Amino acid sequence: MIPYAAGVIVPLALTLLVRNAKKDKKRGVVVDDVGGEPGHTVRNHRFKDPVSSHWEDISTLPELFEISCKSHSERFFLGTRRLIAREVETSEDGKVFEKLHLGDYEWKTFGETLDAVCSFASGLVQIGHKSEERVAIFADTREEWFIALQGCFRRNVTVVTIYSSLGEEALCHSLNETEVTTVICGNKELKKLMDISQQLETVKRVICMDDEFPSEASSTWTTTSLADVQKLGRESSVDPSFPLSADVAVIMYTSGSTGLPKGVMMTHGNVLATVSAVMTIVPDLGKRDTYMAYLPLAHILELAAESVMATIGSAIGYGSPLTLTDTSNKIKKGTKGDVTALKPTIMTAVPAILDRVRDGVRKKVDAKGGAAKKLFDFAYARRLSAINGSWFGAWGLEKLLWDVLVFGKIRAVLGGQLRYLLSGGAPLSGDTQRFINICVGAPIGQGYGLTETCAGGTFSEFDDTSVGRVGAPLPCSFVKLIDWPEGGYLISDKPMPRGEIVIGGSNITLGYFKNEEKTKEVYKVDEKGMRWFYTGDIGQFHPDGCLEIIDRKKDIVKLQHGEYVSLGKVEAALSISPYVENIMVHADPFYSYCVALVVAAQQTLEGWASKQGIEFTNFEELCAKEQAVKEVYASLVKAAKQSRLEKFEIPAKIKVLAAPWTPESGLVTAALKLKRDVIRKEFSEDLTKLYAS
Repeated sequence: MIPYAAGVIVPLALTLLVRNAKKDKKRGVVVDDVGGEPGHTVRNHRFKDPVSSHWEDISTLPELFEISCKSHSERFFLGTRRLIAREVETSEDGKVFEKLHLGDYEWKTFGETLDAVCSFASGLVQIGHKSEERVAIFADTREEWFIALQGCFRRNVTVVTIYSSLGEEALCHSLNETEVTTVICGNKELKKLMDISQQLETVKRVICMDDEFPSEASSTWTTTSLADVQKLGRESSVDPSFPLSADVAVIMYTSGSTGLPKGVMMTHGNVLATVSAVMTIVPDLGKRDTYMAYLPLAHILELAAESVMATIGSAIGYGSPLTLTDTSNKIKKGTKGDVTALKPTIMTAVPAILDRVRDGVRKKVDAKGGAAKKLFDFAYARRLSAINGSWFGAWGLEKLLWDVLVFGKIRAVLGGQLRYLLSGGAPLSGDTQRFINICVGAPIGQGYGLTETCAGGTFSEFDDTSVGRVGAPLPCSFVKLIDWPEGGYLISDKPMPRGEIVIGGSNITLGYFKNEEKTKEVYKVDEKGMRWFYTGDIGQFHPDGCLEIIDRKKDIVKLQHGEYVSLGKVEAALSISPYVENIMVHADPFYSYCVALVVAAQQTLEGWASKQGIEFTNFEELCAKEQAVKEVYASLVKAAKQSRLEKFEIPAKIKVLAAPWTPESGLVTAALKLKRDVIRKEFSEDLTKLYAS
């Protein structure tokens, strides 16, 4: 009994001491002597001025990459799984699915990777690409993507990054606007290029990452495999032509949630500032870590993360969202998903993916029912109580017991070795954050940044266990709140200053390519020479210097009686309903209430229907049934009350949809953000009916 008591009391006492210390910790410090528009400005508590480079003599990405490769030359660096077999399965309803049987990871060392990069850089010259011309990389995330990127940097070639899921119109726009002459892509993307070949004005060369590609491509452009380009480079090597810090490294096309995508111009100095800042945030980041790479490299979150891993000597294993876990859509039953094979210690994720992990676990627990569900619910409640600060939660030996008995199998879903998760790209719900903390056993570093700020902005520190906040400013950034009187947000507000978020520092990008008007609208340079970006997001600073995102200017709609509804805030609150796969709230200023389109979570809703004895022939029919709509709506109301939404913020009517919203459908971006205008047009008739009924 005495050892058990000690196992509970000692960790509890230590935790309470640490928690009290955390309460008083200043993570961000107010700055008074900044230029630009008046506001409430906060910096990182450890750095008086924004950090530009962590290294005294390094100012560009290719310099940093070469030094890292030479320092860690014998260590594993880039890993890709070998394809054992590709099979086709047909479901009962006649749909055909491709299933992959993948083997273990096969690795390139840092030294081998540097050789591959140098060969590719030289090969670019041999096929006729000039330094002043631009290259576009249009492919899924894979090791060849990273090698091609570094090869271009080594020749001071600007890289245009394009999401592999981008539609034809946006793809043409991106390539033509930047006057790209060489496109690097995979076999799948090459077929897309061939479909629009007559619309491409400047493309001369295509480099295919796969050895085999359609022969017809060679009749349109000079088409070469990446392996052959590297071979040419090995046979006739060329000295590097390193860029300057101010040279444009990447023109990154946003996923275009409104209209055609915009190309954001990032310098080597911009990216280096973010990499330098992130390295100071994650504790003990180093050679022993293994990183799971599966998000689009065309997204600044993934590009920055992989750049950090390359710098510190960590191994990067490549995968994809469709092969990530043992139960992923493209993984053959009985074989390993990417995380099981890799066992990563660090991952990045967007909230939509973490929400799916949470929902997947809950579905399995609910399906088991009985004693197993009761045990899980009890263990979860005990750990949640402890994390929320209760003396009577699960601490010490009891925590260890629940980790072994209940949460161990859940942790195995993500490889079992995860020690840190980085979340960005959108707000993460407090419910999901706590769920991942408890069930996966890893802290989540939640960040806030944009493509325009090169992912830099704020980041929560390792020991900050609070939810709903995005941390203090990164060392590369100053974060300022300015008044937005029209929305009722002022820096003089009590108990916390509120206003539009403006980010300044060496990570702020140059602006939008060939779009001076939009650049001048949201980028400003102050009298001291610091560059600022006006985000359009609304935030408030907590007393410890941490930022909380509370609204977005564009997402706020004024209802008929004068109440303001923040669409994003309401969607985030309602998305915790187990019946919600995706949701878009719509508010018409000529009405006193809002409505919602709800993409239903198929497994959850069908499970409920089966228990209720409701018959249906397909999922679409079920979603149209009155009982199903009532059940989903009741769940939304419950979620709204949990989040303390006002009555006018709760959708008065909903339409339940069966078909998922995917980047391929054009209804969400590659980063899974809603394309509101597109969705409104697609479902205009349904929205009209909701208000008319």
